[in-house]
Amino acid sequence: MDINVLFKLAVTTRASDLHLRPGIPPVFRINGRLKQQNEFPILTNDDAIRILEQITTQEQRDRFYRDKELDFAYALDVSARFRVNVMLQRNMISIACRMLPFEVPSIDELGLPQVCKELILQPRGLILITGPTGVGKSTTMAAMVHHLNENRDCSIICIEDPIEYQHQDIQSIIAQRELGNDTKSFHVALVHALRHDPDAIVVGEMRDLDTISTAITAAETGHLVMSTLHTTDAPQTIDRLIDIFPPNQQTQIRLQISQEIIAILSQTLLQRASGNGMIAAFEIVIANPAIRNLIRDNRTFEIPSYIHLHMDVGMQSLDDALANLVNSHKVTRKEAMRKTSDPKRLAKLLHY
Repeated sequence: MDINVLFKLAVTTRASDLHLRPGIPPVFRINGRLKQQNEFPILTNDDAIRILEQITTQEQRDRFYRDKELDFAYALDVSARFRVNVMLQRNMISIACRMLPFEVPSIDELGLPQVCKELILQPRGLILITGPTGVGKSTTMAAMVHHLNENRDCSIICIEDPIEYQHQDIQSIIAQRELGNDTKSFHVALVHALRHDPDAIVVGEMRDLDTISTAITAAETGHLVMSTLHTTDAPQTIDRLIDIFPPNQQTQIRLQISQEIIAILSQTLLQRASGNGMIAAFEIVIANPAIRNLIRDNRTFEIPSYIHLHMDVGMQSLDDALANLVNSHKVTRKEAMRKTSDPKRLAKLLHY
């Protein structure tokens, strides 16, 4: 089976993802739904091995067979790029490919909150984009970096796993480092980035204590730092950051985060009511003095109530974002209800 044929079909059908798993035919995710491509034969593990050999170098294969995991980017001529993840399941190879446009999308093209433009132009501090896997956190960060690139002359260092969107220098100069090929880990790359005269540092994901600690230090020393976490809202995000530290350090870390945080954008992805494409909804928490006090005083559980009372300063709850999408007929009520953690409150906001 020729992987490039499947990649080209994915481009034609506007699939966001391609799944290759032994025991079933290839599967596309189109508009959020999985669709088996039954015109292709059922894959065997030997097929998966041959596909892996088509799209990887020997060094990448050696890394996969050593670590039993592999992330990398693959370019299909000039029409598309793919982020590829390879793993073992039941001792067989499973491959998932996420399509990546060559053009970096803008904040307006993605329909992101306009406050993203203001946040990314801040001179220093910490911006966190959160949400589960596959909701577009990397795309949101890329759009914000693109806006910074268009509007400020600064040095930006991006540490990614793998590189997804390829930025071109506009007003800024941008260095993009890829785990595995350019650096050994987020933490090591982040430490060395601080010695490379950066104004802004983008960290693909804050996975461990060392990376989180260094990112907070980078924000403290006058840099703009943006990263992602796999958390669903602002209180969970703050608690996750703090809980990873030993108990004797948590009070100090809580104080540091309260001082350095700029904003937390927690996003989810919904299918459009038209059935054509996806749209993001955001909880937006902007760090003003009241939010900083809640973080410092270990009262993060009060953040949701504060958001509801202070939407006039740019904050937004996820339920308010979902209600706006439903009331503007961009998503269905059923789809919004799937994403809310408080169906009763969302039902009241929907007025029916």
